[in-house]
Amino acid sequence: MKNSNKVRNMPELALEAVDIVNAVIKHDRRILLFGPMGVGKSTLAAQLAKVLADMQRPCCCLNADPGSPAFGIPGSVSNAVWQDDNWQVSDIAALCTLDAGRFRLPLVSAVRTLAQQLPDGIALIDAPGVVRGVAGRELLHGLVEATAVDAVLALTAQERQPPLLDELRALPLEVFVVRAAPTAKRPGKGARARQRTGQWDAYLANASLHRLDLAGLNITGTPPLPAETSAWSGKQVALLQNSRTVAMGEVRHVESNALTVTLAGEACDADTLLVRDAVRGIKGYIETARPYAAERFDYLPPNDVIPSVDINNGPRLVGRVGSVDVALINGVFGDPLLHLRMRHQRRSMLFDLGSGERLPARVAHQLTDVFISHAHMDHISGFLWLLRSRIGDYPACRLYGPPGLAQHIAGFLQGILWDRVEQNAPRFEVMELDNDRLQCFHLQAGWTQAQFVVEKAAIDGELLAEPGFRIRGLALDHQGTPVIAYAFEADQQINIRKDRLKARGLDPGPWLNELKQQLCSNDLTAVIQLPDGSQEDAGTLADELVVITPGKKLVYATDLADTADNRQRLTRLAQHAHTFFCECAYTEADARYALMNGHLTTRACGEIATQASVTRLVPFHFSRRYLNKTEQLYEELTQHCARVCLPRTMTLFESGIKQESVMEIDQER
Repeated sequence: MKNSNKVRNMPELALEAVDIVNAVIKHDRRILLFGPMGVGKSTLAAQLAKVLADMQRPCCCLNADPGSPAFGIPGSVSNAVWQDDNWQVSDIAALCTLDAGRFRLPLVSAVRTLAQQLPDGIALIDAPGVVRGVAGRELLHGLVEATAVDAVLALTAQERQPPLLDELRALPLEVFVVRAAPTAKRPGKGARARQRTGQWDAYLANASLHRLDLAGLNITGTPPLPAETSAWSGKQVALLQNSRTVAMGEVRHVESNALTVTLAGEACDADTLLVRDAVRGIKGYIETARPYAAERFDYLPPNDVIPSVDINNGPRLVGRVGSVDVALINGVFGDPLLHLRMRHQRRSMLFDLGSGERLPARVAHQLTDVFISHAHMDHISGFLWLLRSRIGDYPACRLYGPPGLAQHIAGFLQGILWDRVEQNAPRFEVMELDNDRLQCFHLQAGWTQAQFVVEKAAIDGELLAEPGFRIRGLALDHQGTPVIAYAFEADQQINIRKDRLKARGLDPGPWLNELKQQLCSNDLTAVIQLPDGSQEDAGTLADELVVITPGKKLVYATDLADTADNRQRLTRLAQHAHTFFCECAYTEADARYALMNGHLTTRACGEIATQASVTRLVPFHFSRRYLNKTEQLYEELTQHCARVCLPRTMTLFESGIKQESVMEIDQER
């Protein structure tokens, strides 16, 4: 190594463990192994321990890397002693995160606690690979102070200077530079995920189910709201007693302010539940959870939208809410038309039926249900597109809406000559929600009027219930015009663990859809035919292959007056919704127009969303008077709601902390 000014006073050592022992570990001391990921810190620690063992010198190690631990439990830091040619864990301190950079203060605190328990002798501190920016600088100094080390081995790649060189030189202790072996390389993301998941699964091998009453525990860390059940599922948790870790586990179910947890250890004496962002992901790996509201939302045309239609209706939002994909087809200024696609089912539903010229006919072919708020032109004019696209041998399409909808649909049908469609005449079933009753009608192109079929109860506004989801409707007032707001409530998300499929040698195929359908129907005894010719019941396969997370609720509401009754009813429907599509027609300065036309202002929209404790507010149906003042609308909304989805040039405000949104401003093509 060249003797540059930057690295003077830092002797360079050979990588051989024997040479390092002879040069550095001549007496009992604590040594920090520092360097980026992939330079061999954990490997070197094991090599040093082995050499020391051969010399009859005991050695212990404090693993300070919760994300890629060489030993111990992912999501924790651990003490271990070298015995029988391996590390034997003696104590752990849970963090419930894999992110040493983000949670560096809790990490340093946990390391300090474990460092106080290290026995006299030789102790190695295996630091995480966070070596850049403020996080790296703070973590380096924090670990040095917390562990009271008196030497640092700074590992670095060949022909490279150690990271944070000035920080290392400023430390009041010995620092030695160690060149990584030429074969050392950073492990891939997948390899790290598989390794840590294997460690976690091994830890839970003998775990058992426990029910934890959240009301009886102090909940610390960064816990989700109890009502955000999807955010809890799969989370890594730890039980603490007097700040000491007594058990770690994984959340299986959430209900009534209680958790069902797969727990390795006893929960009887615990007083605190620790939760952060380590979670079992949908692929079965232990990973860092994405923020609860951070499913992708973009302001770009989706694949099923015809991009050639040049209409300036502002940003067109597309995204994902749990098991469904959504697209606000006509943008935030255009006719309301929300397309909801059921993934892997070739099935679509629409909320409102504004202008449909941006949708191809194949979407109409896959439509099963359309939920119309009311029959004003901008909410129903797209029926002509639907009508023309459904000419052919298609099943009846179901339409839901307020009283009088069947008459409006019949008017569309009667205005057209149907002398040549014969058996290809489009057919519809129309359901009108009137308080707690549902009036059902049949209509077909060529009929002179709608045929009444039946009246049935709509308990709690339930309009449609199928395995996996239900849809509810709620009547609101649009200045004398009845309108319906809708809630799509998914029961659960069923995700297949690809790692387990591969381990079983099973190929994906239609049998997985059959498994999901049986699980949605709660038929755990159903026999599933596997690709290898064997059979197993759905419950057994679910335990081995499936990660189940609670579903997410989507609420759609538009064209309602700002009245106390509307606010109360809509707040109840939208309570704890994951995604809330809510109209926002006017700024607060133009409240007189909102009152005149029966619409919401930015303030009313934001206050309703806040009162309902929604996770994500998506405002839409803006008045076109603000087409060149969109930012003003969003700025006012964020003053009244902390969870507004905004274009990328703005920000997603949540809990008072600015975060980059995944939204993008629409690009006209």
